[in-house]
Amino acid sequence: MTAPSIAIIGHGRMGRAVEDVATTQGIAVRAVVDRGTPIDRTSLAGADVAIEFTNPASAVANARACVDAGCPVVVGTTGWGAELASLTAYVEQHHGALLWAPNFSLGVHAMTAIAMMAGMALGRLPSFDTHIVETHHKAKKDAPSGTALHLARVLDGPAQGRTPITSVRIGAVPGTHEIIFDGPHEQLRITHQVRDRRVFAEGALLAARWLVGRRGVFTLDDALADPPHINSSAS
Repeated sequence: MTAPSIAIIGHGRMGRAVEDVATTQGIAVRAVVDRGTPIDRTSLAGADVAIEFTNPASAVANARACVDAGCPVVVGTTGWGAELASLTAYVEQHHGALLWAPNFSLGVHAMTAIAMMAGMALGRLPSFDTHIVETHHKAKKDAPSGTALHLARVLDGPAQGRTPITSVRIGAVPGTHEIIFDGPHEQLRITHQVRDRRVFAEGALLAARWLVGRRGVFTLDDALADPPHINSSAS
């Protein structure tokens, strides 16, 4: 299978990381659409799939525009979860394709699975308290992060809202998430620390390759359950 071509929506730190990793992987970047440029068939330049990293205020409109243009879209922006139901309905009504995730790091995906097991073993015992601490760069718009909210949902199950989240915004930290299980005589900490934004770009590109040719609304879980096998010039 040949690597699909991509359009990048948003050319901030994450958009540039996607561009750099795509170049390394031999993936053609057909277009870079930044603020002020309408998203349509012309600006997307025939790309097979778009990758969107902008801001919470723009993400949903950008995704809808991609659907209108007939282009599958991977959304890496967080902070728009309240609009997920309406966007899902829009994508399905227009027979589009959307893949979203609170975090495109494969390490965070593994952390979520570990958190689920630890939560079942410890988090629901009355003698243990749980707490999530997430730290990001000071320019991040949403707090708590989408990843922290997702981890809390995994930990809490039906008892939503039980696990408190502390958000720290400082410096240029790409992203650190820590889950703390504290008992009377012991403590367990599960930590994921990002050292380079490339991890998000790599996950988003994997998702983009998987999404091409599909219709519906998906998450990174779907893509990782059956990861794509791509032949590229970088292999």
